[in-house]
Amino acid sequence: MAKINVKQTDISILKIQQEDYISLTDIAKFKTSDPFIVIGNWMRNRNTVEYLGVWETLYNPNSKPIEFDRFRNEYSMN
Repeated sequence: MAKINVKQTDISILKIQQEDYISLTDIAKFKTSDPFIVIGNWMRNRNTVEYLGVWETLYNPNSKPIEFDRFRNEYSMN
């Protein structure tokens, strides 16, 4: 697993089938020693939920937009 260093924080990079994925947990550790809190806040943010909905529509042929609308309305609290 490769790593990059950003602002004195090591960020893991995982390659799966020629695609690179960065660790959100490693990025969250920059803010606090408990990344669960930071990631939880990201996941409740309306912009994050909207982004996930668009991504799902573009890249998942089995996406269910109507079900996602219910999810978006229920969980995007910010």
